[in-house]
Amino acid sequence: MPSNIINRRFALTAAALLTALAIAGCGKQDAATPAASASAPPPPAAARVLVVGTDAAYTPFESQNDKGDIVGFDIDVVKAVAQKAGLEVKFVNTPWEGIFNSLDQGDRDLLVSAITITDERRQTMDFSQPYFDAKQLIAVKSDSPVARFEDIKNLKVGVQNGTTGDEVVGKLLGKSSTAIKRFESTPLALKELEAGGVQAVVADNGVVVHYLANNAAGGFKTVSDASFPVEKYGIAVKKGNAELLARINQGLEAIRTDGTYARIYASHFGTEPKQAGK
Repeated sequence: MPSNIINRRFALTAAALLTALAIAGCGKQDAATPAASASAPPPPAAARVLVVGTDAAYTPFESQNDKGDIVGFDIDVVKAVAQKAGLEVKFVNTPWEGIFNSLDQGDRDLLVSAITITDERRQTMDFSQPYFDAKQLIAVKSDSPVARFEDIKNLKVGVQNGTTGDEVVGKLLGKSSTAIKRFESTPLALKELEAGGVQAVVADNGVVVHYLANNAAGGFKTVSDASFPVEKYGIAVKKGNAELLARINQGLEAIRTDGTYARIYASHFGTEPKQAGK
C-alpha cells in the first residue's frame, strides 16, 4: 500500500480518536455538574419539637379530658407562649414523683405543672418569670372546728407527695410524722378526706377551690391562714439552658402585653387576674 494512503488513514484514525475523547470528556463534565450541586448546603432542618412534662392530675391546671388530651390553664399558657416565641411543643403526661428527674436527664425540655418556684428547686433547674400566684389552703369537713393552720397539728392530714403543701405540713407535724398521709395527687387526698381517712388536706388554693366547686356534695369548707406565703408558679427548664429560658420569658411577656394571658386566666378561673401572673 502506498505510503501516502497509509499516512492518510492514520490521520483519519487519529482524528476520530481525538473526537471520541473530546466527546467522552464532555460527558464526564456534564455528569459532574449534578455532583457539584449536591455539595451545596442542605436546606435547614425543621425545628425540633420541645417535649413538655406535666403531671396531668391537677385540675384546673393540667388534666386529661375524655379523649385523653392534656388540657388546662398551664397547657393553654404554654401553647400561647410557644406561639409567641416561635417554638413547637408537645405535652407528655409525667408523674409528679419523677418529673424533675425527667428534666435533669433530658427526657423533657421543659416542665409546666403548677410548679412553685423555690430556692431549693432553683439549685437544680432554672425557672421562667412567674406566671401564676398561689397560696396553700386547708380543706376540712364543713363541721370541722379547724379555724387556722395550727389547729391541724393533732389531726391526720393529707397532702400530695413532694409538693409545697407536703413541706409546710411536714414543718408543722414533723416530716416523718405518721399523721401525714401522702398521695400521688391532690384530688386523691381530697377523696380521702371525703371518705374520712384524713381530717384535713393542705394543698394549693387553685386546685382545692376547683375541686370543692365541683364536689359540693362532699360537705367541705376551706380555711386560709395568714402564715401561708404567696407562692409563684414558673415554667422550668434544665439548669443552664439560657437560650430556651429567654425565649419562654419573651413569650410570657408578649401574652401579658397583648391580653392573651388575661383571656386564658378568665376562661379557667372566671375572673381577671389581679397582677396577670406577675
